[in-house]
Amino acid sequence: MSYLDNILFAILLIIGFGFFASSVKKIIRNINLGVDVNRKDNSKARWKNMALIALGQSKMVRRPVAGILHIFVYVGFIIINIELIEIIIDGLFGTHRIFAPYLGVVYDVLIASFEILALLVIFAVVVFWIRRNVIRLKRFINSDLNGFPKSDANYILYFETVLMLLFLLMNASDLHLQNVPGGFSHFHKAGSFPISQFIAPMFNGMSNELVALLFEVFWWLHIAGILVFMNYLYFSKHLHILLAFPNTYFANLNPEGQFDNLASVTKEVKLMMDPNADPFAAAPVDENAAPAKFGASDVQDLNWVQLLNAYTCTECGRCTSACPANQTGKKLSPRKIMMDTRDRLQEVGKNIDANKGVFVPDNKTLLNDYITPEELWACTSCNACVEECPVNISPLSIIMDMRRYLVMEQSAAPMPLNAMMTNIENNGAPWQYNQQDRLNWKNEN
Repeated sequence: MSYLDNILFAILLIIGFGFFASSVKKIIRNINLGVDVNRKDNSKARWKNMALIALGQSKMVRRPVAGILHIFVYVGFIIINIELIEIIIDGLFGTHRIFAPYLGVVYDVLIASFEILALLVIFAVVVFWIRRNVIRLKRFINSDLNGFPKSDANYILYFETVLMLLFLLMNASDLHLQNVPGGFSHFHKAGSFPISQFIAPMFNGMSNELVALLFEVFWWLHIAGILVFMNYLYFSKHLHILLAFPNTYFANLNPEGQFDNLASVTKEVKLMMDPNADPFAAAPVDENAAPAKFGASDVQDLNWVQLLNAYTCTECGRCTSACPANQTGKKLSPRKIMMDTRDRLQEVGKNIDANKGVFVPDNKTLLNDYITPEELWACTSCNACVEECPVNISPLSIIMDMRRYLVMEQSAAPMPLNAMMTNIENNGAPWQYNQQDRLNWKNEN
């Protein structure tokens, strides 16, 4: 590479990583729009969760075929990109496989393993594409995936296939030039190529100059493709390859089914139950403070972990395929709950960007404009979606917070539920019995 190439490469890196840093900054800003919640307790259990679930893929392999193929893609894509370090150094300083002289046999093993993993990634991606577009598994053809989400999944598969093919073609042309009798330019012998050695013969009969030009093309397309893909993550469900780690670390450690209580309501109940409490000794009220809000009607009312969940969602549909409400034909789709939350959060973020860091009310909310009460009340709160999620996302926590808003802020619960709560208030039981008749059942048995 010439000095001009080195300079162009440096500019490309600065632009690529600059845009990526800007996207990360926006994601962090948007997540921090959520209500604060403490998830710093029990760090040992949190590190264990992250190691087993995000790194170890323990929940993915519950469905062995998809799980093993996902491991091929996950491990292959991450490990192969370790070579990105060498590519960056070679690009900046005009060297060729700079680590080879220092690592010796280890370098050969690394390059060989990268190539085998690249082939496994291509195989896995082809199977995934067939499952989505030919077999058309039910969870991949739901209406909540219409439009960009469906295209996004295919774009990712095409991206990964092209990047792996460019990697193998780059190695194959490199190998051809390494084997030129007497050597050619700076292409010294380095690496072991168990897969690309079968591709290299395609360059036989071409001039060394043409093969060197093709190598440059493959090299530039490969690194440019990685930078484009890295910046595409911000718009894509594939963001989970980065956020799965913090998401599993900050996940709720409480037993499934244990719901939180509102501190303000708990305080009032304790005052009511305390015979020594003075009901008139209330804390002074700040007239300028915003009124307390029960539950959530928009993304700013959710906590930051729930917003992190929304960005981490892989849109795999395991939650929806396990949801009993969805299976019986009801409108609820836990995957859609997470996708809608992310879409609304993105919309709020764009609003803030357009108004110089301040959110201007847009007469829209997550509730009603994105998620309907019908969806929320279809949920049985069984936790199947939480149990199924491969990265510990909790759609149920968002559903319950929005239900809480409907009940406590709008008194908009379904009629049977309102009747039950009225009976509890008047009779001390869910049934419409007189107080004196509440225990008659015990005399009949």
